[in-house]
Amino acid sequence: MAQNMMLYWGSGSAPCWRVMIALEEKLLQGYKHKLLSFDKNEHKCEEVKALNPRLQVPAFKHGDIVVNESFAACLYLESAFKSQGTRLIPDDPSEQALVFQRMFETNNLQQKMYDVAFYEWFVPEGERHESTLKRNKENLITELKLWDEYLEKMGKGSYLAGKNFTMADAVCFPVIAYFPRLHCPPERCPRLMEYYEMLKDRPSIKASWPPHWLEKPEGQDTFKNL
Repeated sequence: MAQNMMLYWGSGSAPCWRVMIALEEKLLQGYKHKLLSFDKNEHKCEEVKALNPRLQVPAFKHGDIVVNESFAACLYLESAFKSQGTRLIPDDPSEQALVFQRMFETNNLQQKMYDVAFYEWFVPEGERHESTLKRNKENLITELKLWDEYLEKMGKGSYLAGKNFTMADAVCFPVIAYFPRLHCPPERCPRLMEYYEMLKDRPSIKASWPPHWLEKPEGQDTFKNL
């Protein structure tokens, strides 16, 4: 079945990484894929355009089905292969509610992380302001504290939505992984860092680890003074 799948992706892209984690968890190794360079704008190639008019990755195709939004692709994989591999969405409605809550809250953490980590990349030089970057950092610190409180409430050794690895973890871990890479002080989010250490060697995560992170394990000091 995996041979009928094609994934266009970029190394270090949190949206791409979460789809790859989901594929691994659903035991769909062997899917076709093509690694594209963001630096060379390869994600804007005709192959991607044919699947995704937004010219963004991940661009995912299974047979005749095309799913480009990363959350949608992950949910599609769980629905299509529900009985295979790790069960990522529980049956119990109350457990589902927490999984979905943490899944979609990931967008908040991701955007606030991007606002700081990629500020110089997103904002033209003439439009940058130290006051804006300062505010972005304050917003990110507040967000990290919130996630730390979530994990504190769940108890030591918990995943994001309970005692089991779920879709919440698959979609959020790639965002959380940026904090140790960019040298966020562990004391800024100790529970999140414990969570990171607990998950970083999980087979699905190791198998899909961004290749350029393997080549260069240390990232920039972007979060050093957070």
